[in-house]
Amino acid sequence: MTDTSAILAHLLAEQTETDAAGHGINAEEWERLTSRLGRAPNLVELGIYSVMWSEHCSYKSSRRHLSKFPTKNEYVIQGPGENAGVIDIGDGQAAIFKMESHNHPSYIEPYQGAATGVGGILRDVFTMGARPIALVNALRFGDPSHPKTRSLVAGVVAGIGGYGNCVGVPTVAGETQFDEGYNGNILVNAMAVGLADQDKIFYARGATPGNPIFYVGSKTGRDGIHGATMASAEFSEGDEEKRPTVQVGDPFTEKLLIEACLELMATDAIQAIQDMGAAGLTSSSVEMADSGGENGEGIGVEMDLDKVPQRETGMTAYEIMLSESQERMLMVLYPDKIDVAKAIFEKYDLDAEVIGMTTDSGHMVLKQFGEVVCDIPVAPLAEDAPNYDRPWVEPKPRAPLDISKYPEPEDYGEVLLKLMSSPDMASKRWVWEQYDRHVMGDTVDSSQSMGDAAIVRIHGTNKALAICSDCNPHYVAADPYEGGKAAVAEAYRNLSAVGATPIAITDNLNFGNPEKPEIMGQFVKAVEGMAEACRALDFPVVSGNVSLYNETDGKGIPPTPVVGGVGLIEDVSKIATLKGAQPGDKLILIGETRGHLGASLYAREWLGLKGADAGPPPPVNLETEKRNADFVRSLIEQGLVNAVHDVSEGGVACAAAEMALASGVGLKLLHDWTFEKIFGEGQGRYVLAVSIDAVNEVTKQVRRTLEPQDPGHIQIGSFRPEDIFVSPASFFNLPISALREAHEGWLPAYMAGVD
Repeated sequence: MTDTSAILAHLLAEQTETDAAGHGINAEEWERLTSRLGRAPNLVELGIYSVMWSEHCSYKSSRRHLSKFPTKNEYVIQGPGENAGVIDIGDGQAAIFKMESHNHPSYIEPYQGAATGVGGILRDVFTMGARPIALVNALRFGDPSHPKTRSLVAGVVAGIGGYGNCVGVPTVAGETQFDEGYNGNILVNAMAVGLADQDKIFYARGATPGNPIFYVGSKTGRDGIHGATMASAEFSEGDEEKRPTVQVGDPFTEKLLIEACLELMATDAIQAIQDMGAAGLTSSSVEMADSGGENGEGIGVEMDLDKVPQRETGMTAYEIMLSESQERMLMVLYPDKIDVAKAIFEKYDLDAEVIGMTTDSGHMVLKQFGEVVCDIPVAPLAEDAPNYDRPWVEPKPRAPLDISKYPEPEDYGEVLLKLMSSPDMASKRWVWEQYDRHVMGDTVDSSQSMGDAAIVRIHGTNKALAICSDCNPHYVAADPYEGGKAAVAEAYRNLSAVGATPIAITDNLNFGNPEKPEIMGQFVKAVEGMAEACRALDFPVVSGNVSLYNETDGKGIPPTPVVGGVGLIEDVSKIATLKGAQPGDKLILIGETRGHLGASLYAREWLGLKGADAGPPPPVNLETEKRNADFVRSLIEQGLVNAVHDVSEGGVACAAAEMALASGVGLKLLHDWTFEKIFGEGQGRYVLAVSIDAVNEVTKQVRRTLEPQDPGHIQIGSFRPEDIFVSPASFFNLPISALREAHEGWLPAYMAGVD
């Protein structure tokens, strides 16, 4: 029998500044809290403040800088501020997408951390009325030799595959990198893309007083309590013991929830809707209340927590409000639709209960056991949360890499084998073969296997979306401003390389402790670089996530601002992929090659340079990026190319090798390349496979469109039927089969425990 009086006494006890510190609220914030509230909070109220004012929920260190991003263009329907961004893709349809992190949980419990990251980002998308059509993941792990790395890779990949495959949404794109900087703090960033009709998009805003608050989905348990707070703090060695704060996912329930929500959305029963993600019932109810009202002026909510479906006995109001149990949604319904909603969720065997009402009080009022256990104004929880102007210092520029200090390699082929088999460049087939890439039947091409961006057909049409994920953290660490520009520019190139018009991005900004001026400086300059690129390329940010405090024992991760790009293909018959070069095709390079080796794969893997010794990254000329991308898309539109690949890590050598491997043909490179130019990573470049019949036309268009501004466009090779990757003067002389073995062999051998 529950001792309600003892529980109530515990919940209603007045809290102190010391109690607040244990909840992650510092002295300045405590003063702010008590002055806004006019008294000390009780335990339930303190818990609610702690999660809503956490870094994870309030963006208190970052939101003043996020305002620097452009967020609109002719395609944008909804930018930042909702569950996900929305863009117009024509014909009355919209693409809805967002990326979020599940870094800390995935380090503590890799399978469930990654799985629930997938589940959470799916809910962000279908909350808005979209049917999810694609998943993307961006993964960063520690040094392969670190004792935890192999098990973390296995658990995260299994979690992503287990959840996505079971829920029936294809995982079509992503990236996987390794670096010792992630030894104590891996990154798991998940992105979802969905489709909706423009006249059937649902928002968290818009709830008005006097309507029922409807809880649907799984029952509430104690898993995930303090998850948002944990995601807003540094790690220490041994924090794996925090497993109780990691949520447990059920993809089969998620699938039912998707179908039930989409069915209810067709009935005009919903006034506002929000998924229960970080901070669970707290954040979902506060966010709907804060954005409610006829003009968004905010409303109040009153909830009876005894009515919340619970799977564990004796749960307190504190636990119910802070639980991050998965597969749950909160809705505000029209009063005459309650029975309709209950019937739909009963059909899918999901819990569905009216747990409260919206009010005009502007307060969050919570009851348990018939007593009020929380009564606080909504506004200070939301827009009145702390908004810090953290001190920051300008990142120190790196000295140029003096490549003359290092001997020219005797065998370029040996270098190419080394780069192609390095952890970052090696094939990730072992990873993506565990994902169902073709469920739903609309995946035209997945970026893991064949292209720079995934291509997913818009069902029942001849249009498609192109989707990619990009970031080179080595560039960002070397120069956050240029590295931020490069992340956006690479996403723009990757979409253009498949023939898509780039429309907008989502982002996931992963950094260390913002209270350290040097880390805050990385963040500020990366955001400013990204913002400049977004403006120049008309490629706005429509949604995203900030993940800070990615540190263990004071050591932060490499700055990793991941960019998820989405573009539109009007005619899916007019695309290009990495796979398509034919024997006899010519290899044409678009973009000037200057041989920049700073912060490159060559510097890291061949020369063994780390940190400042590796030099600065290549500069990004955004005018050139746009011009070259427009030109490549034009060639694809005209059907003048058989395959396209952007030039990125490993330079022209690795890009050409990847195209030959994907196409199953040999390649003879022309010209006497220097190692600086063949392995250099200058930006704004593409390699094209062009049939002999189209070479003259492509050359003519190059001269007419590009050469007046940029003379660096040349024919650099010919594809051949022989099993050979060769060049003059024996710079390269490798069997394609040897390249394939090096490229595809590393990860399976590593995961099998062969070092």
